[in-house]
Amino acid sequence: MESPEVRRTSLWATLVATFFGIGRLRPGPGTWGSAATIMLWAAMAHALVPSLRTPVAIALTVLVILVGIPAATQVARGAGKKDPQFVVIDEVVGQLIALIAVPLAWKSFLAGFILFRAFDIVKPPPVRQLEAIPEGAGIVLDDVAAGLYALGCVHLLLYFGLLR
Repeated sequence: MESPEVRRTSLWATLVATFFGIGRLRPGPGTWGSAATIMLWAAMAHALVPSLRTPVAIALTVLVILVGIPAATQVARGAGKKDPQFVVIDEVVGQLIALIAVPLAWKSFLAGFILFRAFDIVKPPPVRQLEAIPEGAGIVLDDVAAGLYALGCVHLLLYFGLLR
């Protein structure tokens, strides 16, 4: 049987919001979304010329935000929920941000993963306040802030030589 949000939203919005179904994985769909993002970014980044990695990461992040907000809005409306757990495009955005300009190394990726998930779960100010923004913007923007916190921390760890 078809799930309610598929019936009430367009296919593109459902595919984007659930990151091609990854949001359906249990337990912890957000963690699965973050892990998938790291694996896909690692594969993509390794294929890029090193000088293009940071600009591509930034451009990809902006693109995912611009497509993710309307997709999250449609799917949340269709599901009748403020922030459905199966919507994980926000984790994709936050995790991408946490990996901007970090070395392609497992320690950097692991630190970015742990820090982003921690900030996304704990939601220090203003992360929690951004959830109050209506619909898809609130769903996505709180993870943008969590990603920025994680990005700052990863770069501090790199600066102080703690991720060598």
